Amino acid sequence: MANVSLASALNRFEREPGNLIPVLQRVQHLRGYLSQDAVHSIARHLRISENAIYGVASFYAQFRFHPPGDNHIRVCTGTACHVKGGEQILDTVKRKLNIDTGETTGDGRYDLDRVACLGCCALAPVVMLNDKTFSQMSVIKLQEILDEQEDD
Repeated sequence: MANVSLASALNRFEREPGNLIPVLQRVQHLRGYLSQDAVHSIARHLRISENAIYGVASFYAQFRFHPPGDNHIRVCTGTACHVKGGEQILDTVKRKLNIDTGETTGDGRYDLDRVACLGCCALAPVVMLNDKTFSQMSVIKLQEILDEQEDD
């Protein structure tokens, strides 16, 4: 991540509430997530409440409130994946890693996101681990993939 201070990142934007989303995007790009300290600084800079910031940021799936993990897992739960067991796959990942969507494991190895579509509907259900796509996923295949990651 860029070695830019939060203050200098915020100073690139005028102090207008209409700049909230670009500011959130910039801060997340620099830090990887929106920390409580960052939200506080953004609120002061834009002169809006922290509650308003959390309300906007939690509406959009692109924003995170936890540091990202070393490995990013995305489970598709779009229509095709849902019909073919995407929710079951997601539940398995949650149990295996002991986290919920939008969270990161305590050791920082994994973070988990539910996504609406990965664009691989004919290969459903689909899971992405970092930049690699795994198709026609099953609970057994998922377990094998996660076990291989633990061996690395």
